[in-house]
Amino acid sequence: MATTTTDTTPPTTTPPQGHPQRWLILGVICLAQLTVLIDNTVLNVAIPSLTTELHASATDIQWMINAYALVQSGLLLTAGSSADRYGRKKLLAAGLALFGIGSLAAGLAQNAGQLIAARAGMGIGGALLMTTTLAVVVQIFDAKERVKAIGLWSTVAMLGFASGPLLGGFMLEHFWWGAIFLVNIPVAVLALVAVLALVPESKNPAGDRPDLLGAVLSTVGMTAIVYVIITGPEHGWASGQVLAAAAVGVGAMAVFVWWELRIPYPMLDLHFFRDQRFVGAVAGSILVAFGMVGSLFLLTQHLQFVLGYEPLEAGLRTVPLAATVVVLNLLGVGARVLARLGTPGTILLGMGCVAAGLAAIAVLGGDGYGGMVVGLVLIGIGAALAGPAMANALMGSIPPEKAGVGAGINGTLAEFGNGLGVAVLGAVLNSRFAALLTGAAGAAVSLPAAMAAARGPEDRERVRDAFASGLETSQLVGAGAVLAGGVLAAVLLRRAEAAPRTSGA
Repeated sequence: MATTTTDTTPPTTTPPQGHPQRWLILGVICLAQLTVLIDNTVLNVAIPSLTTELHASATDIQWMINAYALVQSGLLLTAGSSADRYGRKKLLAAGLALFGIGSLAAGLAQNAGQLIAARAGMGIGGALLMTTTLAVVVQIFDAKERVKAIGLWSTVAMLGFASGPLLGGFMLEHFWWGAIFLVNIPVAVLALVAVLALVPESKNPAGDRPDLLGAVLSTVGMTAIVYVIITGPEHGWASGQVLAAAAVGVGAMAVFVWWELRIPYPMLDLHFFRDQRFVGAVAGSILVAFGMVGSLFLLTQHLQFVLGYEPLEAGLRTVPLAATVVVLNLLGVGARVLARLGTPGTILLGMGCVAAGLAAIAVLGGDGYGGMVVGLVLIGIGAALAGPAMANALMGSIPPEKAGVGAGINGTLAEFGNGLGVAVLGAVLNSRFAALLTGAAGAAVSLPAAMAAARGPEDRERVRDAFASGLETSQLVGAGAVLAGGVLAAVLLRRAEAAPRTSGA
């Protein structure tokens, strides 16, 4: 069976020392990527504003966040394949244009449905950007400088993830909620002009055809499954609506697996799963993203709804997480720990720190911000250790000639983990919150609605306590999932290292 090939090596026309303007191009690429990744988390601090101004329910809020991540994750592999075939520069420019148009539509949305649709459109542009930026980096840098360039690319990726709440809080402090999207437009225009002027075109005309049906099946399947997780607490897990969505999700993913095994140009070569190193890295990648993004989704609500901070204040209080990750990445701490402990040990230590951080926020964060700082720093340490180690394990388990496919898989796993974290931990929060309330307040679908329905100070305090208890429970669930993922990844990777290397994929 033929397998997907992705051109990840510089063409023969590239100078031995790389493109002469490679560092300037890297800056442009990082600017584009920073904008895309900030939008993965910037919406979190706008939740109270959206709840009030767009009358959005808790389910609406989760779909506003998940629509972007799910569409993006469903299209990452196909976007990478299309860029290889039709031109990475063309697809990078198209991604910037689509992202800018989607940002304009999101900023001008008048209701929750319009915003969800705009976010889905932004996800299409984001998928093109996420795959082509790394492909261009690999193409313009020679082997000697490529490790450093990708390290900077990765640091910007983590910075974008962690700085979203801070930027969102600043914008909401001075403007209305739509400004968090409209600010993307001048950045997208600037990056588009720079890409057209500076980035060289590269493509692989002999590459495999894009797997369009695979992209449709995976997007439909993941969307339906997350829909079940989000709406299950609201409609009932045994309701016809939820069961029908579950059937669609499971059926679509089953057909996706059958299709990918059958065609000669699969979007995802499922034979990679024969390698225990690959399986371990997959489990770890999904669950670290699950814990990181899910916890940030909960943390911003905790800071605003429970502790009473304004959006900018809440965003500023997430800075310890971002600062820890960036400083450790720039100092190369992860690489030194990896050399000392090995891949399994580093992943276990990193994910253990992330789990401990989530647990610390759940246990110590209820009384004030001071207890949260410990958790934020621990999560940052864990992400800085586990992220590079898992990327190394994933790419090391795939043949070098398929490095582009590996990068697409890595991005897909991270995005799916992001959406799953918001969906699962949000569902745990909503279920616990609803279970602790009775009467009119208990019928409400969000904390503001429950507070509005409360009768008197005692009832409002009961609502607030119920929400805080729901946050604590969901954070502990996230901690347990991340720790389990760390143990699983470490065991599989250790077994793979001990066993003789087979042809696997």
